[in-house]
Amino acid sequence: MDNHPQDLSDGCGRRIEYVRLSVTDRCDLRCTYCLPKGFVAFEEPGHWLTFDEMVRLVRIFAHLGVHRIRLTGGEPLLRRNLPALAARLNAIPGITDLSLSTNATQLARHAAALRHAGISRLNISLDSLKRERIEQINGRAAHERIMAGIMAAKAAGFAPIKINMVVLQGINDDEIDEMAGFCLAHGFILRLIETMPMGETGRTAGYLDLQPVRRRLKAHFGLIDTVLPGGGPARYLKAPDGRFSVGFITPLSQHFCDTCNRVRLSVDGTLYPCLGQDNSLALRPLLRGQATDAAIASAIRAAVASKPARHEFREAPGKILRFMSQTGG
Repeated sequence: MDNHPQDLSDGCGRRIEYVRLSVTDRCDLRCTYCLPKGFVAFEEPGHWLTFDEMVRLVRIFAHLGVHRIRLTGGEPLLRRNLPALAARLNAIPGITDLSLSTNATQLARHAAALRHAGISRLNISLDSLKRERIEQINGRAAHERIMAGIMAAKAAGFAPIKINMVVLQGINDDEIDEMAGFCLAHGFILRLIETMPMGETGRTAGYLDLQPVRRRLKAHFGLIDTVLPGGGPARYLKAPDGRFSVGFITPLSQHFCDTCNRVRLSVDGTLYPCLGQDNSLALRPLLRGQATDAAIASAIRAAVASKPARHEFREAPGKILRFMSQTGG
């Protein structure tokens, strides 16, 4: 490749600057909206990209103008030596924002090392504050480990910490105000998320339109519209004094496709330009077949150029058969 970084844009003129990199499809929870009950057909470890392969791809993406990387899974902290990978990615020229999505079950053990490795921001999944409800939604008795992980992250100095709550109708939607209070007390940013029809689990999870919730919270707490850094799809409200912010990720009730700036790379090296479409590019054969960096960059450009204008979650909810952990969160 030449020595001059290039912009990576799709056919709709959207600049792609953000890659969500899955380091494993394994998870130690069994969330009702994500993994099918009894699922065991995880990707073979021999098919996982190695750390060297991930670093090579991120270097190529950085040359194409990507500067944000988020490590995802599955649960990324199940991948051994993740802080070592984070440090290598953080050192790549052009990468200015390295973040992590986690369910926090393993975070108490790794928070300090991750912070030292250069991860600055965390998105933490927390669908309930109630012990028994966490077990109901997540399929595991994990309340103590999750809360310990969140507090360890706060102590390690991550900022911001965003708490992701998937809102499930009739299951945890009565906890929204309580979750807002928890985030306000600890200086966290709350993000409320609509379920997406990814696989059968996502289609039957209990979708709730968050637009009425947004209007209610805005009026009740006197919130105003705002924009927060991070590069993701959330639309934010904040308190006038700045002490509390809440974001809404609404792929169905108010999609965010017009401003999409991201692609996903699964642990087996499959590049997904759109979460809600099936088009993809298998990068692992190129990596292991002696392809040059220039050839890989050219393949990435072609795949991104075919990125569709928008998903079809509402029009064709049964279209996507793969579920979220297979794609990368």
